[in-house]
Formats: sequence, C-alpha cells, structure tokens
Amino acid sequence: MLKKKCDINIAQTIDLAQQMIKLAQKGYEQREDPGCGILYGILLDSGYRLLDLAQKEKHTHMKKGWWKRYHP
Repeated sequence: MLKKKCDINIAQTIDLAQQMIKLAQKGYEQREDPGCGILYGILLDSGYRLLDLAQKEKHTHMKKGWWKRYHP
C-alpha cells in the first residue's frame, strides 16, 4: 500500500489506463460499425498515452525517493 496521496493517485491512474486499454481492445473486437471503431481507437490511443505519462511520473517519484510502500 502506498503512503503518499500523490503516489496513490498515480497508481490509480495507471490502473485506469490499463482498464481503458482492455476495454478498447474488447470493444474494437466486438464493434458492429465504423463509429465504434473510431471510438475504441481513440480510447486505445488515449489509454496508451495516459499509461505512458503515468509510468514516467511514477519513475520520477521513484528517483526522488517518494514512491515507497507503507508496511505496517
């Protein structure tokens, strides 16, 4: 469990981005018209961009020593 609120938010953003990617892949496979393809293409692209940014921020926090897990 992370201790700092900013780190928790980043971890949640990473989880959200991964969910976006999974939903986009599933939705694209199950689409029935071009509009859905556009929707899930944008969702997929956005998910990957968000994941990349969040992971970079996580690594920045790790380098600063901020990203620490709390062990009670």
